[in-house]
Amino acid sequence: MEMTDTQILTIALSTAPTMLLVLVGILINNARLGDTNTRIGDINSRIAETNSRIGETNSRIGELRSHMDVRFEEMKDLWRSELHRVEEVIDARLKHIERQ
Repeated sequence: MEMTDTQILTIALSTAPTMLLVLVGILINNARLGDTNTRIGDINSRIAETNSRIGETNSRIGELRSHMDVRFEEMKDLWRSELHRVEEVIDARLKHIERQ
């Protein structure tokens, strides 16, 4: 059984709308994927920016911790010297009392 030109044309025309709809769907899906990729890129750049800020914050915290360690050491030295001076004064007063 051979097909006539009319039958071939009828089959082609009947499948054309379906093929067009599939192609339009593919194009729309591709556009959505492009939008999604753009959004993912934006999110990645925001995450990178946040990580950078966290790194800067950690660095600043380290600097503050180091500064505070130095200040505490300075205060310990100051208190030691002051307590040593107080000890000397008390010793001198006790010796004075003992002599009397």
